[in-house]
Amino acid sequence: MSMHCDQCQESIRGTGCNVRGVCGKDEMTAKLQDTLVYAVEGVALCAAEFSGTLDRKYGQFISESLFVTVTNTNFDDDAIVERIRRTLALRDEIKALTGKIPAHDAATWTGNTRDEFVVKAMTTGIDSFSENPDLRSLKSLILYGLKGIAAYTDHAAVLGYHDDDVYAFYIKALAAITSDLTADELLAIVMETGAAAVKAMALLDKANTTTYGNPEITTVKTGVGTRPGILISGHDLRDMEDLLKQTEGTGVDVYTHCEMLPAHYYPAFKKYSHFVGNYGSSWWAQDREFDTFNGPIIMTTNCIVPVRESYRQRMFTTGMAGYPGLKHIPAREEGKEKDFSSIIELAKTCQPPIEIENGQIVGGFAHSQVIALADKVVDAVKTGAIKRFVVMAGCDGRHATRQYYTDVAEALPKDTVILTAGCAKYRYNKLPLGDIGGIPRVLDAGQCNDSYSLAVIALKLKEVFGLEDINDLPISFDIAWYEQKAVTVLLALLYLGVKGIRLGPTLPEFLTPNVAAAIVEKFNLKPIGTVDADIEAMMAGN
Repeated sequence: MSMHCDQCQESIRGTGCNVRGVCGKDEMTAKLQDTLVYAVEGVALCAAEFSGTLDRKYGQFISESLFVTVTNTNFDDDAIVERIRRTLALRDEIKALTGKIPAHDAATWTGNTRDEFVVKAMTTGIDSFSENPDLRSLKSLILYGLKGIAAYTDHAAVLGYHDDDVYAFYIKALAAITSDLTADELLAIVMETGAAAVKAMALLDKANTTTYGNPEITTVKTGVGTRPGILISGHDLRDMEDLLKQTEGTGVDVYTHCEMLPAHYYPAFKKYSHFVGNYGSSWWAQDREFDTFNGPIIMTTNCIVPVRESYRQRMFTTGMAGYPGLKHIPAREEGKEKDFSSIIELAKTCQPPIEIENGQIVGGFAHSQVIALADKVVDAVKTGAIKRFVVMAGCDGRHATRQYYTDVAEALPKDTVILTAGCAKYRYNKLPLGDIGGIPRVLDAGQCNDSYSLAVIALKLKEVFGLEDINDLPISFDIAWYEQKAVTVLLALLYLGVKGIRLGPTLPEFLTPNVAAAIVEKFNLKPIGTVDADIEAMMAGN
């Protein structure tokens, strides 16, 4: 059995991982994830035959299942097998409702044992989409966009927010992936995926801000206290809320890691005095940083890297995340909080974290906060104090080529402002880049989940300046990508009409030369170049 995975930026030699994933997943896990996607396609094919309105539980389940297959989210084969079983059961529920069975193996396959799942895994996956590489490439682009959308909609659903139109689009797009469509038909669905991405990100923004308030400008400490701590990583704010409530008054402090840093920006969490700061940096450094933290670590979502023995006994997963050998905190019961009591009791027996830095990070510049500063920003642009905004959002990664983003941040003229969201900011958010008339030169909107804020800010500036086209703004896009949520953000930006985006460190390898050329021609998408050349071009509006 061999694997093929090309859904992340760091896959081996730029041609896909075919023995073991750079992320750490082995052939079995990769193939079981492919089989889960295949089973979800069966759900979509059966749902497409249903003429009425399906219960939203089916759309929500599709979101969860696709999220499980996002890079660095779930490595637990047993958990994936169980989800395949549940997927087949839901598919059969829909078949019973429709009375129809689509003529496709994904809709009719019956799996009962793990061996059957493995056999099916050997014959499914992206490569089964089409023998034509360009059609396969377009179907991959749709699927990876759907996976990112699934992450956004799952986070929103946890907070009680749903968009039935997005759920319906899962069914349409997944059914299309199994169909014999032309390149033009698939390109149309690619653009629809971008439209669904905008809806999903807007939904999550509404869920987060309605539940926890609009992010505020906040200074976050990076040092440590003298009490035991719990480190929470991933993206799930509902888990953050439950943990803060349950640790209050226990003598245990709570720290954020990587993409949980923006939790500090929300008003609802500021009342907790034991919510003390951020520990460490980007996801790929977690093996070193988790080692020195000393206390328990909770991974609420991606990104998990292979777990070291030194902290294995104090690391936990929850939600769609999973890793073999780690204790998984079950989903919350209806109307209740997740039970983090075992983690809290463990924390009380641990030493305080070892300090690895002592400084501060300023963030909280989501759309509401930036729009509140709109007059000040506009004045700075009109007077020439701010010459250009550079959107440097997206993902971080471990490859040395990502030093490009640090070098760009340092080399940009002092009259430029960086707009960011996602873990890419760890390449420059601790640099002393200063401010422009009190406006920090790095405006952090939050998680990759908050990339919607950057689009809202751009659209608001377009309105304020009275421009017809978003591309007439003094804004350049220099985006870093790693996994499928970044693909979703890219498709959202393309749908909104943004052109001239620079993307790096490499263009996605699942784009064939023909598909890449078509996107480049239509949207002027560009691979990153050298630091000096790219800065010169961006400052010239190119």
